[in-house]
Amino acid sequence: MELKDKIAHSHEECTASAAAVRDALYVLSGKWKLPLIITLSAGPMRFKDIQRSLGDITPKILSKELQDLELNEFVLRKVLPTKPVTITYELTPYSGSLDKVLDELKNWGLQHRKKIKASIRRASAQG
Repeated sequence: MELKDKIAHSHEECTASAAAVRDALYVLSGKWKLPLIITLSAGPMRFKDIQRSLGDITPKILSKELQDLELNEFVLRKVLPTKPVTITYELTPYSGSLDKVLDELKNWGLQHRKKIKASIRRASAQG
């Protein structure tokens, strides 16, 4: 195989990888989607409980994020026939496909935070 064939193949692989990452980021982008999925991993929750758990998310943003996650089959909205009606949100089995991704992001985030704090300490000790 010639070098130009390897480069072309490599370029195609890179293009396909970039497209796949773009698709994933399109579905999971934003400040709240992944923290919302992590919050719901504790089990079904009502809207106000989710909002309380996440902290400073507005009801409008939470509603939009839940709709997006429901559309992409990560979250299931259940309407329970109680009086008054109870609505809960829970993760679908498909959301488990993100477990490894979330673990890796968490580990990387902890490592990155540690690195940045160490850099800040070094800089302040030198300054």
